[in-house]
Amino acid sequence: MHEQEPIVVVGGGLSGLATALACASQGRPAVVLEAADLVGGAAAYSGGQVWCGANHVAEREGIEDSLDLTETYIRDVAKHLAPEVLDEAALMRWLTTSPAAMKFWEDLDAIQWTVIPGLADYHNEADGALPQGRYLTNEVIDGSALGQWREKLRYSPYFPVGTTYRELLEKGRRATYVDDDGHEAEAGKHAHAGLPAFGLADDNGFDGPAHGDPLTYGTGVVASFLRRVLKEASIDIRLEHRVTELLQDASGAVVGVRAQTPDGEVDVRGPVVLATSTYDWDPELVSDILGLTPEDWGSVAPESIRGDGLRLARSVGGQLARIPANATPILPGWRSQVGTGFGYGPEYAMPHSMIVDRTGRRYCNDSYWVDICRKTLDPDNRHLPFFLIWDDQHRRKYGLAATPPGGEYPEGWVCHGASLAELGEKLGIDGAELEATAQRFSGFARDGVDPEFGRGSVDYVNRFAGDPDHTPVAGARSD
Repeated sequence: MHEQEPIVVVGGGLSGLATALACASQGRPAVVLEAADLVGGAAAYSGGQVWCGANHVAEREGIEDSLDLTETYIRDVAKHLAPEVLDEAALMRWLTTSPAAMKFWEDLDAIQWTVIPGLADYHNEADGALPQGRYLTNEVIDGSALGQWREKLRYSPYFPVGTTYRELLEKGRRATYVDDDGHEAEAGKHAHAGLPAFGLADDNGFDGPAHGDPLTYGTGVVASFLRRVLKEASIDIRLEHRVTELLQDASGAVVGVRAQTPDGEVDVRGPVVLATSTYDWDPELVSDILGLTPEDWGSVAPESIRGDGLRLARSVGGQLARIPANATPILPGWRSQVGTGFGYGPEYAMPHSMIVDRTGRRYCNDSYWVDICRKTLDPDNRHLPFFLIWDDQHRRKYGLAATPPGGEYPEGWVCHGASLAELGEKLGIDGAELEATAQRFSGFARDGVDPEFGRGSVDYVNRFAGDPDHTPVAGARSD
C-alpha cells in the first residue's frame, strides 16, 4: 500500500468529518464520501450535546468531577437499566478516551467547547450524578466561516438554531420556537420553509456573540468541525457518493469502495473507515434489529440514514452487536406536518399532557423519553400503540410541532373529543379507564408529586424539556 494512499471515510456526518480531520492532522490525506447532497448527517439535526465525564472544560469552569465518580455513575445506571449489555473493556476505553478526545479536538481548533449551564445528568438519582458539567456543546459559530459550504450544511428543523442553551434553558425549549405574539420563531420558520431538514466571529468562528448567521446546537457543532476541515487541502469531501460495495483483494482484505454517483459508479482505493450513522430509513433493518413495523416506527433523522454502514460491514463478515430495543435512544414522536418523516419535541414533557396505552392507562414516566422507550418496548410487556393525550390548556399554552400556541392543527392530524370517553372511542381505547387515569393524574398534578411513575422528578427533563415557568396550582384539573 502506498504511504500516501488516502483514507476512505464513508459518511460525511460529524464522525466522518472528525475522522478525516484526525487523518489530516497526522499527515494522511482523506476522502470523505457522503451519500446525501449535504454534510452533517444526523448530528446536524441533533441538540449538539456531547456527554463526557471528567472533562477539561468542566475543570476550567471550576466544576469538580473525576473518572472514578463518572465510572460510579455509569455503573449505577447500567445496574438498573441494562446490565446484560455492559462491556467492561469498552466501558473503560470510553471513560478514559472521551476526556482526551474532547481536549484533542479543542487543541486542534476543531471546536471551542462550553459546558451547558445547569444541565444535569440524565439519571440525577444515580450515584455519581452531577447537576452540571458533563454536557458540552460548541460556542456559537457564524455561518460565514464556511464560505460556499454554508449552503451544503444540513440545518436542524428540531432546534431553534441561532439561540444558545443558556437562552433555551431560561425560556424553555418549546417557548424558543415562538415569539411574544405566539408565532413560530425565526429559526423554526427557516426550517419549515424548506431549508435542509436541530461582534462577528473571528477566524476561528468563536469570538463573542455571533451576528448574521449564528449556528448552534448540532448544526453548530458540525459547522465548527467543517470549518476546520475546510482548512485542510488534503481532505476531499465528495457529496452524492453513496458507497454500495466494499472492494476486497484476493485475501479478503478491504482495499477500497465502490460508490454510486449521479454520473455512475466510481471506485476509490485506500483503507476504509465506516463512519455512517444508523438504520432509521431501512424498514428491513428496523424490523430485524428492533422488531418494529412501519406502523410503530418513524424517524426524525435525515432520509440518507439507511443503514449503509451496517450492510457494508456485514457484506465482508462483520457481526452485529445487538442492544435490547428498549435500551436504544428512541424518542416518542409524530408524523411531520412538513415532510415525509417524523417530528418530535418536548411537548409530551409539558404540563397538561400524559401518555397512555390502548388500555387507557399510564405506564411510564411520560415526560422522560428514556423511561418511555424502556417501558414501551419492554420485550416482556410492550405498550404499542401508545397515545399522547393533552387538553386545551396545552394547546393554548404550547402548541405542537409546527402548530404554535393557540393555533389550529392540520385537518386529520390529531383526534379530539368533547369528553375523554368520546376521545377514547375515537382512538379505540377504553374511555372509562382514560377518564379514571386523567382524574388520578390531575390529583398528582395538584400535589406536585407523581407517586406512580415519577413524572417531574428528572432534573434533566425539567431543565431541558419542561416549562420553567410552570408550578403546580392547587385546585387545577386536566380538562
